[in-house]
Amino acid sequence: MADRSGSAADGRGPRASRPQNIRNVVLVGPSGSGKTTLVEALLVESGVLNRAGRVEEGTTVSDHDEAEARQQRSVNLDVAPVWVGDVKVNLLDTPGYVDFVGELRAGLRAADAALFVVSATDGIDGRTRLLWEECAVLGMPRAVAVTKIDHHRADFAGVVEQCREVFGPGVVPAYVPVMTGEGDERSVGGLLGLLSQRYHDYSSGSRVEGEPPEELVARNEELRTELIEGVIQESEDETLMDRYMAGEDLDRAMLVADLEAAVARGGFHPVLALSALSGVGVAELRAELPLACPSPAERPLPPFTRADGRPAPALSCDPDGRLLAEVVKTVTDPYVGRVSLVRVFSGTLRPDTVVHVCGHGSAARGRQDHEADERVGPLTVPTGRRTDPVGAVVAGDVCAVAKLTRAETGDTLSEKDAPLCMTPWAFPDPLLPTAVHAVHDADEERLVQALSRLTSEDSTLRVEVNPETHQMVLWCMGEAHLDLTLDRFSNRYGVAVETDAVRVPLRETFSVESRGLGRNVKQSGGHGEYGICRIKVEPLPSGAGVEFVDEIVGGVVPRQYVPSVEKGVRAQMELGVLSGYPMVDVRVTLYDGKAHSVDSSDMAFQKAGRLALKDAAESTRVCVLEPVDLVSVLVADDCMGAVMSDLSARRGRVVSSEPAPGGRILIKAEVPQLEIARYAVDLRSLSHGTGAFSRDYLRHEPLPTQLAHRYAEAAEGEGIAAGRR
Repeated sequence: MADRSGSAADGRGPRASRPQNIRNVVLVGPSGSGKTTLVEALLVESGVLNRAGRVEEGTTVSDHDEAEARQQRSVNLDVAPVWVGDVKVNLLDTPGYVDFVGELRAGLRAADAALFVVSATDGIDGRTRLLWEECAVLGMPRAVAVTKIDHHRADFAGVVEQCREVFGPGVVPAYVPVMTGEGDERSVGGLLGLLSQRYHDYSSGSRVEGEPPEELVARNEELRTELIEGVIQESEDETLMDRYMAGEDLDRAMLVADLEAAVARGGFHPVLALSALSGVGVAELRAELPLACPSPAERPLPPFTRADGRPAPALSCDPDGRLLAEVVKTVTDPYVGRVSLVRVFSGTLRPDTVVHVCGHGSAARGRQDHEADERVGPLTVPTGRRTDPVGAVVAGDVCAVAKLTRAETGDTLSEKDAPLCMTPWAFPDPLLPTAVHAVHDADEERLVQALSRLTSEDSTLRVEVNPETHQMVLWCMGEAHLDLTLDRFSNRYGVAVETDAVRVPLRETFSVESRGLGRNVKQSGGHGEYGICRIKVEPLPSGAGVEFVDEIVGGVVPRQYVPSVEKGVRAQMELGVLSGYPMVDVRVTLYDGKAHSVDSSDMAFQKAGRLALKDAAESTRVCVLEPVDLVSVLVADDCMGAVMSDLSARRGRVVSSEPAPGGRILIKAEVPQLEIARYAVDLRSLSHGTGAFSRDYLRHEPLPTQLAHRYAEAAEGEGIAAGRR
């Protein structure tokens, strides 16, 4: 049984005492489909709230962040537990907008089942289809909730048919809405349970359950037959089909039990009809959640190893086992400090105990491996902004842990004497770069601190300082993600930030062989400067780097000054000779020169080396090189033409295209970095939100002459070249 005793005063809020009494359900769906409103309705139905909040007013439990209230959309993963009898159901509300996919992935990691929320007015978008496929790969049980069925534009039957086309034949309605009225007067009179053959009448404004009218049963007999046959096919009772074909009247309770078992195994996906605003279907959904969704004890644990990478002993979802938990999300509270949302997979997490924090395997996201022992602070059960203290959290449950200063999103919590490390879940790479800087110089340090905290919270946010352009570049998932980050700079950390276009690190090189004379002679009395050198500069293949060759014969340049010439040449290469960009892929040969017994010095020959390289550049054409990336684009087949045309317009060269799973095409192209700074935004528009891409540096290539002149003028205008010289 679940332990629902205790109070905040004694540190024991309502909690489940064993995994069998826990359900973790993540709500997934497009932005605007009604996930947050549905959570509000379930909280009201469960008695947690007296009155449902509204997204438009910023009063919902899930969207309690100030940015969410302003934008009127979810941007964070939030937890809202509800009780159904003795079963605790943790509702994980995720953002529907694609920019906040990191919050969605965190919700999938913490959940054991997914409820896909689809609007009866808008249907399914391409992004939802991809998420369905992702859950299928994970083997996660799924059900569908069609919301807004009382809207005058609602088409429940059409959306169900669309779900079957997109998600597969395992999607079958379990409830059918019965509509009354026409047009704007159209409303839901009730719901018919196809399997239970019970009618839930909502026409009076409250829910009344009874026997359905005969004509209603007859009208939906075909749907009921389809549902029963689907349940029988998924049933573990092999005699059920024979009994059904023989015309035997099957027990309703047995069919309902088989349906729930099929959903928990992931082979069957019932569709429920509801309206969260009017409350229609909410009670039915609440009753089905603990029955159709598997408990954590029925789901396998994510892969894990010892902290040193060696295989670890097997664990299960056992409250008495070794501790294995994961930080699925971190936030910074202005009053409490860092708060970690933790899913416990094995063992029991208790406050005031020391645990081992392990974060490995995220180097690709710019995170350094780290380990530390930390003392667990107070444990609470979050319900939006409100938190209820709890004494201990068993395997399978979700809680919030305060003051884990070293723990970041994705870190593993385990016993300090038996440290473990869970395999990190997959995060997409942020591919929209924006340069940022503090408006006031005094805020630069605060900006760095704010970035450190934000990147520890958000695994889809990456920061890098470009050593060549000296810009601080913020990599985000998209414009909405960038806007949210900038909002948090100003409203959470009080730092005024400005954005700049990201400067692409160009290069310079020699296109043909050239020779140069460096003459640094200053003899005006006293100790002067004397250094003369002659060099030959030859182009090398892309990626070859810089070579310096000494061909001095007869000591015309003394041995001790040859390194001085090389130092001067390399210093000038770093500054460039045309537009202030570093020079690469050349071989410089020192073959002649002169020295003075008194006035020659290390500095004199360094200056001579600089002058020689500049002189060689004046007598030939110096090329500007631009970086080229290998871009891999994954899109639906019907978007292939538009994407390839767009890549060509960006001076890209398509290398290959090949079929990919799910009816998609993988296109590979070589595209200059100058042309893809905002490709994350443009591809989303071209592919209707379903496209994805990755980019990897390939090489530097000559920039077309007309563009080279344009960027040279821009560099001069910004003072880059002058500053470097």
